[in-house]
Amino acid sequence: MFFYTRYPSSGTLKTYFSDVKFNRCITSQLIKWFSNFREFFYIQMEKFSRQALSDGVLSVEMLTVTRDSELARVLNQHYNKANDYEIPSKFLEVSQITLREFFSAISRGCDADPSWKKSIYKVICKLECDIPDAFRSPHGLPDTVHE
Repeated sequence: MFFYTRYPSSGTLKTYFSDVKFNRCITSQLIKWFSNFREFFYIQMEKFSRQALSDGVLSVEMLTVTRDSELARVLNQHYNKANDYEIPSKFLEVSQITLREFFSAISRGCDADPSWKKSIYKVICKLECDIPDAFRSPHGLPDTVHE
């Protein structure tokens, strides 16, 4: 589900986890779970951006995220350990935009400000996309979800 939304609302969670009996504690735990997923995502973006800078990358146009890239592999390994799902193209696009935002901010020295990531978060939260209906199924997800 993280491939489609990084900032799910409690309403979204209730819609897609219909088999869960929600209360304040469970809702809070699921939101925390997504927060941890987001944190890993952003840590990887910062790490790969700093690596690109140290490798001599000069412009954001040189940064791409494809299915074969190391960044996509690392993210897929974390979010899709069993490799049950094909990474959606939109997630690769969001990852590339995020990587470029981090790279740009770091190369401009914005990371000297303690709240430098907030502007990046605002950009990324607007890039949510629709979650496939297969995730709503009360019978569980099919073995493999492909675009």
